[in-house]
Amino acid sequence: MNSKLSIIALLVALGITDAYLLSHPNLVGKLGIIFYKHNYIKTFPNALVTVFLCLGVTLLIGELALRFIKRSSARLLFVVFLFVSLAWLGMVHQKFSTFSYSLTGKAFIYGAYLLPIIIFGIFSFYFIKCFAVKGTPTEKPSIE
Repeated sequence: MNSKLSIIALLVALGITDAYLLSHPNLVGKLGIIFYKHNYIKTFPNALVTVFLCLGVTLLIGELALRFIKRSSARLLFVVFLFVSLAWLGMVHQKFSTFSYSLTGKAFIYGAYLLPIIIFGIFSFYFIKCFAVKGTPTEKPSIE
């Protein structure tokens, strides 16, 4: 199997799993979603669109940075996004360690943890790929 195809299949499987987990909180979590108006994860199709939108933006940033930015700048950008995703994961941990959020159900909590972990994995993949790709990014064609 082609490596790109297997990576995309893995991301699709993880995205569907994350959307399923986010859209299935227990009763306390459902009340919290209604009260705080989190309509983007209220149903499975909404959660699926939200998760795949996040993953799509992450992949778009990674591909554009790898193709159009100098390697050193792209590495720095990926390191910044790695720290942002780790900070997001820390924020999720802090929020779901409190009493009220810990009552929202294990599936919902695992879904909340899974999205920043997936995004961290994508940015670490592109960070490592920055070292593996030879040459410079494509340059704009000059008019002669």
